[in-house]
Amino acid sequence: MHTITCVASDSGFKSYGAETFGASIVMTDITINSTDRHPPRLHPLALRIMHWINALAMIILIGSGWEIYNDEVIFGWLHFPRWMTIGGGPEGALQWHFAAMWLLMINGLCYLAYGIATGRFRRKLFPIWPRELLATVRDALRFKLAHDDITHYNAVQKMLYVGVIAIIIVQVLSGLAVWKPVQFSELAALFGSFQGSRLVHFIGMALIVGFLVVHVGLALLVPKTIGAMLTGGPEVDDDADARDSH
Repeated sequence: MHTITCVASDSGFKSYGAETFGASIVMTDITINSTDRHPPRLHPLALRIMHWINALAMIILIGSGWEIYNDEVIFGWLHFPRWMTIGGGPEGALQWHFAAMWLLMINGLCYLAYGIATGRFRRKLFPIWPRELLATVRDALRFKLAHDDITHYNAVQKMLYVGVIAIIIVQVLSGLAVWKPVQFSELAALFGSFQGSRLVHFIGMALIVGFLVVHVGLALLVPKTIGAMLTGGPEVDDDADARDSH
């Protein structure tokens, strides 16, 4: 908001034998509302909130899921240490798991709606070109992957983010089939059987844990990405991103 002071004068001159001079000065303030728009941040506030809610839900789901798994293992040689689990037993773990499941489902739907409605998915995650993906993998294997510009995702990052979204969707579906195999018998049939649903759910969990390890590792290597998810990061030009994606 800006205030500008304007000065206006009104003067008159008359002469009838005796000189008479009159003048008046009027000062007024004119307030002009500035409509300047600031470019959006890399991670808007709504996105940051949903990101950290998703992170919390995933940690609870993984920890409680390990406790549930220990009660009825799929692989006899694999048991998770008690200190890595959440729930203090199968009953408590189920309560934690269901609470985090609903939190993830609701927040995840909000995240998908936000990404589609705002065009963020289209700008940031697509397209994924195979040639660019192979080139990025080669650079990563040679430890020559650039991290200077955190506003643009490389092909590997795009593939990882799209992949983990797809895995989470499969996790929700397979989890429902494990939770209510009779009521969701069609879902259980989609995965082959009840045990097939359990196996798919377990494999999905392992893939998500692998993603989290890579994601956190890369964030520690490039600390400014963590700061960006806390503060919003640098300003970005969404129009330029849209042009670059074509």
